[in-house]
Amino acid sequence: MPISPNFTSVLQQDWDITFLQCYPNGYLKHTDLCNILQLTAGLHAELGGISFSDMQINHQAWVLSRMRVEIKRMPKWKDTITVKTWINSLENSRSTRCLEVYLGEEKIAGCETFWAVFNTKTRRPETLALPHEHFEKYATRATQLPFSKINFQQEMLLQKAAHTVKLSDLDIVNHANSVKYLEWCLDAVDLDLILNQKIDSFEMNYLKEVALNDTVALCSHTSDNEITFAVQKDDKVAFALLLHLK
Repeated sequence: MPISPNFTSVLQQDWDITFLQCYPNGYLKHTDLCNILQLTAGLHAELGGISFSDMQINHQAWVLSRMRVEIKRMPKWKDTITVKTWINSLENSRSTRCLEVYLGEEKIAGCETFWAVFNTKTRRPETLALPHEHFEKYATRATQLPFSKINFQQEMLLQKAAHTVKLSDLDIVNHANSVKYLEWCLDAVDLDLILNQKIDSFEMNYLKEVALNDTVALCSHTSDNEITFAVQKDDKVAFALLLHLK
C-alpha cells in the first residue's frame, strides 16, 4: 500500500476495553494489553507503508525479538485507552518501537519493543527492503528502564512437561504468536498475583521459532520479587520471560 495521507510519525489510537479482554476481576488481561500494543504498532506500520502486506512483496515480515512493559495500573472493562507510538530507531534489519498507554491524561503503562525483519521463505533476518525515511525517529523512550538480560541459566523448576503447539497458537507468519508464550507462562502464575495487580513490569525475549506440532516445556525460577520463565524446545530456550512483582 502507498503511504496513507493520514500518516504521521507519531500515532495515537484509541481502544475500547471489552469484557472479552478482561480477567474475572474486570481488569484488562496482560496478554490482551500486548495484543493492543502490537495492533497499534501494526496500524502505524500500515499507515506508513511498511506493513505485513507491503513487506510480503519481498517475502519479509516484522517479528518481535524483545518486549518490555512497565505498568502503573491496568485499565478495566469499558475504559477507553489511548496508545501512543513512535519509532526510536530503524536501521538495516532492526527497529526499536516505543509505546505509551494513557487513560485520560494519565500514563498508565510504557512499552519498548525490539523488532527484526524476517524473510518468511528463508526464515532468516535480512535488511528491510522498503523505504522508511518518511518515519521520523525519536530519541524519547517509553520505559524507565532499558531492556535487561534475562538470566535463564539459573536452576529452573519444571512447570509443564509438554505442550504441543496447535493451530490456535499460530499467527500469520506461521509460527507461535508472541503473546501465546506469555499466556502459557501466566497460566502458571499464582492467581492472586495477577488478579491483585502485583505485576509491576515484565520483559520478554524471543530466541527461537516454535512451529506447529513442536513440543515445548515450561520451566520457572522464583526469587523474592521476580519470577523467571523459560519455554524450552529440544532442551534449548526458545523464549524467556521475567516478571517483576510489586
